[in-house]
Amino acid sequence: MKIQRTPIVLLAIAALLGGVVIFSQTQDTAKLEQQDTAQKLFPFQESDIRAFTLKTPQQTLSFTKVPAASPAASNPATPSPAPAPSLWHMTAPKSTLANDGSVAFLLNLIATGKREKTLTVPATQLAEFGFSRPLATINVTLQDQKMHQLVLGNPDFNRSYLYAQVDPPAQASGNQTVHLVSLDFENAVTRPLAEWEYSSSASPRPTDGKSNEKPNK
Repeated sequence: MKIQRTPIVLLAIAALLGGVVIFSQTQDTAKLEQQDTAQKLFPFQESDIRAFTLKTPQQTLSFTKVPAASPAASNPATPSPAPAPSLWHMTAPKSTLANDGSVAFLLNLIATGKREKTLTVPATQLAEFGFSRPLATINVTLQDQKMHQLVLGNPDFNRSYLYAQVDPPAQASGNQTVHLVSLDFENAVTRPLAEWEYSSSASPRPTDGKSNEKPNK
């Protein structure tokens, strides 16, 4: 009795090819995820940010996240609710509630923004990219007390992106890394003081670090 080997061989080849395709797709997905993570400006989430300072040529603003006031418990026997949400509070140049929309817009850009392109620039040429008098310097403090810095320079030649440095060294020497980031950062940091303050026309909204609200431009 002859064994029909051809169908068996074909099935084996098909199974092998299917495995190769699945493995290749898995590898491609992993590479895309790694590239996406690598392109992010910072490795943290918006909800990790506990305080930040924004310095521009016009002003220096400081903000910190504080617990939102919670209503008094009507029944002491009731189990404690989840931790209260937080509000952003301006601490300098004055002490007042912050405009949640303006703060959320900037912090979301910082936490989700990506490096659109990366350049290697001699430290002696950084001034040509606007870093001798930056558009803005943002210092961020995380929940674990780690600190990060984002320095924004000039727009590129066709105003498609801003030049930026992520956690630059205190003393620049040799070659430095410069990134191109979204031009939205310009709108986020060049607001007058009044747009950073809480306005009674819109009640402050407690935040959990995931805000979809967009500020008025």
